[in-house]
Amino acid sequence: MRRNDRRDLGLLLLRLGTGGALAAHGAQKLFGWFGGHGIEGTGQFMESVGYVPGKASATAAGLAETGGGTLLALGLATPAAGAAAAGAMAGAAAVHAPNGFFNQGGGYEYAATLGLTAAGLAITGPGRLSLDHLLGHAVNRGWMIPVAFAATAAGTAVVVGSRARRLRKAKEGEQEALFEEEFME
Repeated sequence: MRRNDRRDLGLLLLRLGTGGALAAHGAQKLFGWFGGHGIEGTGQFMESVGYVPGKASATAAGLAETGGGTLLALGLATPAAGAAAAGAMAGAAAVHAPNGFFNQGGGYEYAATLGLTAAGLAITGPGRLSLDHLLGHAVNRGWMIPVAFAATAAGTAVVVGSRARRLRKAKEGEQEALFEEEFME
């Protein structure tokens, strides 16, 4: 097997694995498939972690994950697909960041891994075993990479920044207990 063939096969495997995981994760949000909670349940969760309005946030995250993941797996519109998926995973990582890095403790490890892999695929390209290659890279041009990442970064910054401000404002209204409960008995 030639080096280029190995590269294309490796990119195909990365796209299928990452894209498939993202698409399945998004389908949990959108449709309640694979043990997910659908838009209603995911929307309630999104509200509880500061993404308001929850239903719209669940829809946006679900579409970015399902759409971006499906397009990555197919190798179609790879810059936009990878950037969208990476943006969704940045939003997920923001939720998990207070728990540290490792997934076993509720950290952002999984979201970061999926996001960075999606971003890497967007930059590297899908390889020859892709719809982008088959279609002459009509939606996989070099200029599309910075445009897709700039648009995604701007949108992600607004959404994650709004969430952070909302959480900070909610925390300002809380008062810590002056005494431990065991001392009050």
